[in-house]
Amino acid sequence: MTRLERAPEIRAIGRALPPHYYPSELLREALLDEWGACGHERTRLERIHRAASVRGRHLALPMEAYRSLGSFAAANEAWVRAATELGGEALESALRRAGLEPADIDHFFFTTVTGIASPTIDVKLINRLGMRPDVKRTPMFGLGCVGGAAGTARAADYLRGFADEIAVLLSVELCSLTLKLADRSIANVISTALFGDGAAAVVLAGAQREQRPAGPRLIGSRSLFFPDTEEIMGWRIDDGGFNVVLTAGIPDLIRAHLRGAVDSFLAEHGLSRRNVEHWVAHTGGPKVLRAIEDALELGHGGLARSWRSLAAIGNLSSASVLFVAADLLDSGEAREGDHGVLLSLGPGFCGELVLVRW
Repeated sequence: MTRLERAPEIRAIGRALPPHYYPSELLREALLDEWGACGHERTRLERIHRAASVRGRHLALPMEAYRSLGSFAAANEAWVRAATELGGEALESALRRAGLEPADIDHFFFTTVTGIASPTIDVKLINRLGMRPDVKRTPMFGLGCVGGAAGTARAADYLRGFADEIAVLLSVELCSLTLKLADRSIANVISTALFGDGAAAVVLAGAQREQRPAGPRLIGSRSLFFPDTEEIMGWRIDDGGFNVVLTAGIPDLIRAHLRGAVDSFLAEHGLSRRNVEHWVAHTGGPKVLRAIEDALELGHGGLARSWRSLAAIGNLSSASVLFVAADLLDSGEAREGDHGVLLSLGPGFCGELVLVRW
């Protein structure tokens, strides 16, 4: 068998968004009032929010409920409830689209960075949806925005060894439930302007699984790790919970290193950037998207689908790249023989590249 013939395929991607949607202007004014910002400070915070280029976002809870979350424990309890509901919705949607049942799942991968549970959310959904008692589980915490692409790659790696099986990856990110209302640091202000809530699930089938109309095949992946950059982004955890770490050096790091990594990865498969018709990047924010465009010399429109997703719903952390990929699949734009690259970056500092072919 050729590498393409051995490659797992994407059967379907399901998405779910909480019902509580708010325009960014409304969220911004509520936060500024909460902070008592006025004068020069108010102008500065408004500028940061507008620069995020996000029109609106979905929140796990009604906006007025966040003030009552007085502790990390209360916020995390809300996260567990909402993550179970939203994750179940995304997973059921993906399975319906794939023509499969919960009992068809052989390996359940789960990723998040916005809440903690043990047993993890996948256990709750195994019970709720009636999956088989021998289903394998791989919960992953802490990958951040890279988790959607990295989780997809790890599921594909598994299916190369178990080619007659079905694997699913579920990403649930409820970024709003990490919000620190009292934190007026620049990193937190950017976070309140950029991140939204959502869940996505991707269903993957091994190459020997009975085939339906073919979906894109995952023909390779590469993990990227940038040494000695662990302080560039992530969480700082204290008694009050998660505190976001975002530094200004991320775009420069992308511009300096991403092009070489992508070119080397594609060359392994006999390709160059000219052979990639579809770039699927996580919606890391305007500066991150511009840095990716610059590094990969994509020009105007090269990441148009990611820009549209960012504007519509914000950055959904690990779920964001799956939302963009689902938009591409639903559009029907990809043609047989096309290549695409899923690209996410996250804490570490690290990245993941996933090469697909239709």
